[in-house]
Amino acid sequence: MEANFMKPLKHNKVKNTGILFELLVRKVASEIMNNTNSKALPVIKKFFKEGTSLSAELKLYKTLLDEKFTQSDKADKFVSAVVTARHKINEDALRKEKYALIREIKNRFELEEFFKARVNNYTELASIYKIFEYAESENPADIIRSKDTIIEHVTNIKSTTDKKVVNEDITKEDKEIRILASKLMIDKFNQKYKALTSDQKALLREYVNSITDSPALKTFIEKRIPTIKNELKTLSKKIDNKVTAIKLNEVTNMLDKISSAKVIKESHVLSLLRYYELIGEIKKVI
Repeated sequence: MEANFMKPLKHNKVKNTGILFELLVRKVASEIMNNTNSKALPVIKKFFKEGTSLSAELKLYKTLLDEKFTQSDKADKFVSAVVTARHKINEDALRKEKYALIREIKNRFELEEFFKARVNNYTELASIYKIFEYAESENPADIIRSKDTIIEHVTNIKSTTDKKVVNEDITKEDKEIRILASKLMIDKFNQKYKALTSDQKALLREYVNSITDSPALKTFIEKRIPTIKNELKTLSKKIDNKVTAIKLNEVTNMLDKISSAKVIKESHVLSLLRYYELIGEIKKVI
């Protein structure tokens, strides 16, 4: 009996709706932080507006990235349900919109540079692409591996305890700085960043301009952490409430985790943005 060797399923990042959207988002952020007219924002508004097939598919990508289940069997059923929903999207319309989107990107950007940008959850996005684009019969093993990757992501629920960098005694308002436009209202993008301090803008500019996990970003952050720690320690001495001061010192020590990180991730940048926000809030009340 001859062995039936199936070709591995190919992931095409140029046709991956989730990746295309994320790359456009990073372009928007980079353009705004560098005070240049955005060439990417009109593309997002045109191709991902409500009612388009691309918007429908993007929502399914986001659903698989954002939803969480504690049990793998429920996660399995959830993934299957999303795949079924994906198959209900008009393939011809989706294909035409995607080709038009890619053509628009080619006209506005240099493709090689455009696709160099770092993409969070690249592995998950590639797996989603495969289960959306291929039938299980084309390569059952590859489809199962892709599905397992997504299920692992869906069931990976991290504790939110270590994400609390601000106690209610210090600040009553949680102002979350969102980097990706998938977590922003696109039309309010500019307004969101008007409130950033010069330190926050410098950090965000360095992040959005970094196209890889380069040593430059890590070096940039490592140089600023001692300054942040010293400023927080100085401020803690001026706080009358001893319990609050102790908690602030504990929060300050969490900066060491960022310093020791081998790769700077979006979560680290978000944390530092919140630290700068915390410094500003404390200065208002002491």
